[in-house]
Amino acid sequence: MADNRPDLDAPEAPSAVPVPTGVGVIAAAVRTLPNTPGVYRMLDRSGDALYVGKARSLKKRVVTYTHPERLPTRLQRMISATARMEVVTTHTEAEALLLESNLIKKLKPRYNILLRDDKSFPYILIADDHAWPRVLKHRGARTRPGQYHGPYASAGAVNRTLVALQKAFLLRSCSDSVFANRTRPCLLHQIKRCCAPCVGRVSEDEYQGLVEQARAFLEGRSQDMQRDLATRMEDASARLAFEEAAIYRDRIRALTSVQSHQDITLPGLGEADVVAVHQAGGQTCIQVFFFRAGNNHGNRAYYPSHAREDEAGAVLEAFLGQFYSRQMPPKVILLSTDIPNPELVAEALSIRAEHKVTLHVPQRGARRKVVDHALTNAREALARRMAETSAQQTLLEGLAEVLGLEGPPERVEVYDNSHISGTNPIGAMIVAGPEGFQKTSYRKFNIRHAEATADDYAMMREVMERRFARALKEDPDRTRGQWPDLVLIDGGQGQVSAAAGVLEDLGIEDVQLVGVAKGPDRDAGRERFFVPGRPSFLLPPNHPVLYFVQRLRDEAHRFAVAGHQARRKKAAAANPLDAIPGIGAARKKALMHHFGSAKAVSQAGLADLEAVEGISEGLARKIYERFHGET
Repeated sequence: MADNRPDLDAPEAPSAVPVPTGVGVIAAAVRTLPNTPGVYRMLDRSGDALYVGKARSLKKRVVTYTHPERLPTRLQRMISATARMEVVTTHTEAEALLLESNLIKKLKPRYNILLRDDKSFPYILIADDHAWPRVLKHRGARTRPGQYHGPYASAGAVNRTLVALQKAFLLRSCSDSVFANRTRPCLLHQIKRCCAPCVGRVSEDEYQGLVEQARAFLEGRSQDMQRDLATRMEDASARLAFEEAAIYRDRIRALTSVQSHQDITLPGLGEADVVAVHQAGGQTCIQVFFFRAGNNHGNRAYYPSHAREDEAGAVLEAFLGQFYSRQMPPKVILLSTDIPNPELVAEALSIRAEHKVTLHVPQRGARRKVVDHALTNAREALARRMAETSAQQTLLEGLAEVLGLEGPPERVEVYDNSHISGTNPIGAMIVAGPEGFQKTSYRKFNIRHAEATADDYAMMREVMERRFARALKEDPDRTRGQWPDLVLIDGGQGQVSAAAGVLEDLGIEDVQLVGVAKGPDRDAGRERFFVPGRPSFLLPPNHPVLYFVQRLRDEAHRFAVAGHQARRKKAAAANPLDAIPGIGAARKKALMHHFGSAKAVSQAGLADLEAVEGISEGLARKIYERFHGET
């Protein structure tokens, strides 16, 4: 086994043991395992990960799987499906924990506790890569120079804070190109949300002072800031400079508006996350509250996937590893309950953050009140989710009864198309199940074949062929939960026949198709259902299943239209100069500055094009022929 320090983001397994499935695979692997820390993977016949685990001693941990009679039935099924094992050794158990968390996030093994919601969080960035720093919202890798403040739980929380920063400190939010080309103040200056540094309405030293004040506010020194502004306001009033005093008054109000959204704060604690877990009915909700500079930056609820018998502490520990594999851990994490290995998790998170991370379960005081508040939110969120899931399950059972299915579908896929006279055509697929809409499974299909762009039936055939041909290629055994039990199509007999023809050509016979066509006047409530092999039928206007199907269809339509509009907007914003060979960023900029717009370039004469700096005679002819044809 390799003893080199592993790449925690993309490890390569050094070896694999191809032996018979089940206990034999594990027993053969145990004979070669060392008594060192590491990570092991159990794989099925197709090479997909069944389980990823970490161990202080690989040999001692893995040997327990050679006695399946001592393990729960769920793990016995996992062992029987194991066809191969892969192992990576690490220097410490903390490194093994980090590697395990990264592999679980990447591979999503079906027998691990899984955090499926991995959306990134927005930050506020004061960028330092310009003489006049800009304040903006930022997501993704933090590679741009500047100070990042966050995370914030939602884009709404960031937007509110940005508006307050603009009102209070008048910092610019425009891009560098817009800033460089302004000749007069923009609308933001007129509504007193920018000091117009682009046209010299403020000196560089004065602007840097505003930037430092904004940083101080974001770092939690808002009280000092407000006292200073109040002093300046009173001084201006005493000098009868009422316009200046009004500016300070407005800035104080802007700062106060941000603080008014803080329903709960944590004074005296620089940065911390509060993580609370609640279990009921075999399900778990974990609430994460973000506190930075003592201020509440919002919260988000998570519902990890796990076995019913998994205890709250074990689920919480697995959540921490996976959650902070993408997010930078703060210095303090307050927990609502103990976890099995707090020292190990704290050590691993400290390695990840490159600073000391402390895990604490407060028992009393202000910190306990904050944890209890998060716990209440977790309890209420889980209750709402369970109520919604129960209602959703009832609707799925009713849908199965109406359509004559053997049982309620676990995965329903709904398809719709969107285009305007065949332009920018988009096919869309949404997914729903017992827990509601599964938005991470939504897919858009840019229609590729020209003959399909003005033919709804041809569009449907292309979408269905691409969707199910890929499913046959990637999951022929249907073990990954990505095959639908029911396919709903927004359309009538023609669309259903087109889809059925594709499935027949691919040899797929057990996917139920249903078309849902609007009424004669496209009225909601008069939808007609088309099921292959059955006469079409209507449901009573007040039938709950009809409302459910309408909601599914409307969501598919919304998603398809949004995709079409995004594609149309992108096409409208495309610059025709980009398609001309030899026109790079510098020459395009020279042309745009000389003529003012791409349209003006397209109308320019050959001599006018040659007059542009950097445009040779040959290139000018290329541009001219592009818009006017060969001369």
